[in-house]
This record gives sequence, structure tokens and C-alpha cells, in this order.
Amino acid sequence: MNDKPLELDQIDHQILSHLQRDGSLSQRDLAERVGLSQNACWRRLNRLSEAGVLRGSRAVIDPEALGLGLTVIIMIRTRHHDDAWARRFRARVESLPQITEFHRIGGEWDYMAKAVTTGMSGYDALYKRLIDGMDLERVTGVFSMETIFQGRPLSPG
Repeated sequence: MNDKPLELDQIDHQILSHLQRDGSLSQRDLAERVGLSQNACWRRLNRLSEAGVLRGSRAVIDPEALGLGLTVIIMIRTRHHDDAWARRFRARVESLPQITEFHRIGGEWDYMAKAVTTGMSGYDALYKRLIDGMDLERVTGVFSMETIFQGRPLSPG
């Protein structure tokens, strides 16, 4: 994959839009929806995959159905900014399956993580594992009361 974005036409955008809404579409159904033959659709899907635009397919799971009723945005400020510490912290976060997103950010905070857990006791256990031995300056959790939407399909413009 190179640094230059792949140039996409209207049909590519339609393919991506349909796949983001329903990743289980058969190639045949997708081809029909965008007005292509199956072979032409397959070539476009291959091109999008090889360019790194398509990065796999996942099922969308309702967290509440698994008893995961608490979503927390965790804001983290650290005293450390060297590579060795950052690698160690990244490894810690990656070892915590309740954390579903992790971002290094600019501004007042250094990192932002999204966690989905069973409730306050689940978050407390996660918090203790996250901070253990990490010498963080400040950690705060913002608790989601309602998910209005998530996983919105990406759109050009």
C-alpha cells in the first residue's frame, strides 16, 4: 500500500457504501446493486482489497446481548513520551480485550480508549489492570448513557 489514496469512481463508492451497510452481501447481489457483471465486480473488489481500502469483514454484535452494558471513553495523560514506554503502554492496552478502540491524540490528553464492559465493577477491574505499574499522570472515564449511532459508514465528503 502506498501513501497516495486510490482514486475511486462512483461505482467504487457505491460498492463501499453497500458493503459498509451489509458486509454479508454475496458478490452476485453486490454486482446487481451497482450494475456490474460479477467478474467486473470481483475485479473491483480485488483492487480495493489490494490497495488496502477494504480491510476484512466483521459481524456487528450487540454488546447488551452479551451483558456488556457499559461503554466508557477513557482519557489518559502520561508523564512519559519515549518510544520504550509507549510500546509498553500500547502492549498493555492491547492485552485488555474490553478496550475496543485506542487512539494517540493531540491536545490536552495523550490517549483516548473506548471500552465496553459489564458495568461499573467491570470498568473498575479494567481500570486497575490498565494503570497497574504504568505511572500515568491522569486517567478519567466518561460514561456513555446512550449510543445514538456508531459504525457510521465512511463517505467521501
